[in-house]
Amino acid sequence: MSGMHVLQIEHNVEDFATWKRDAFDADPLGRAAMGVRRHRVACLGADPNYVFIELEFDTRAEADATEAALRRLWRNPLARIGAPIARIAEMVEVKEY
Repeated sequence: MSGMHVLQIEHNVEDFATWKRDAFDADPLGRAAMGVRRHRVACLGADPNYVFIELEFDTRAEADATEAALRRLWRNPLARIGAPIARIAEMVEVKEY
């Protein structure tokens, strides 16, 4: 089965609004050029500085390349995020209600 691939990311940030503006919205990797079709950003209600990001791709290769590029970016001490977790999942069913 070949479906959409989702790069799921979660990590702490110092301040959500600042991270969103200066890091995520600045888009240092160029999400569209990397093959991202859609993204979703969420944070925990109990901890608004813990973020969840989903990046959707048509292919596993695009998701793999973006994950590798993000891991290189996260090694930069200026990234200032806490212990990122990243994993790639393949969607097998999506249904809207």
